[in-house]
Amino acid sequence: MGLTLSIESSAKACSVALTDGRTLIAQYFLNSGLTHSQTLMAMIRDMLDTSNRAISDVSRVAVAHGPGSFTGVRIGIAAAKGLAWGGDIEVVGVSTLLAMASVFDTRDIVCAVMDARRGEVYNANFRCDGVVRLCDDRALTLDALIDEAASANTRYTLVGDGAELAHARFRERGVDVALAPDALRLQSAYGVAIASIGVEASGDVEPNYLRLSQAERAAAINS
Repeated sequence: MGLTLSIESSAKACSVALTDGRTLIAQYFLNSGLTHSQTLMAMIRDMLDTSNRAISDVSRVAVAHGPGSFTGVRIGIAAAKGLAWGGDIEVVGVSTLLAMASVFDTRDIVCAVMDARRGEVYNANFRCDGVVRLCDDRALTLDALIDEAASANTRYTLVGDGAELAHARFRERGVDVALAPDALRLQSAYGVAIASIGVEASGDVEPNYLRLSQAERAAAINS
């Protein structure tokens, strides 16, 4: 089995990783505010060069296919397909939320929360002593997520770019909750790599946005 190159560009932070199974060879992470179109391919080139590897050494590209930033998800998928084009490289898409939970080993419920704006979050919950999904990826209001958590009577670990936003609100409602450690809180390409293990390539990878883009919402209103 060859190497896996993984891409995470679904939120503000961008990262790429090179793995051999679960073994991390290299990971580049950037949270500078620059657009992914400026940084992603340069990060991949630098990572391969400094790891003394070439794209021909890679047998699989794994990419976070959403939910997340519409533009970021599109950039990541386009990069993955571009890298695989012309070579014997398969492309696998994985959930951004599952990827975040895949790096944890805890008895808490891992609550992956991404800021979806307009008062909503993208969320999925997992048990991570084996990574068992407890609900589908979904877009819902933060209030609805907190109502659900408050009635569950269990302990949560919050991860994702919406974790800090949710943390204070969870505590206000008396939910037993903790923030994931800083180094594990944001989306990462290593999480994408772990989540992709055992996933079979199944045709074309498409974005999973969970809701309409702003342009599509405007078109629906005006139609």
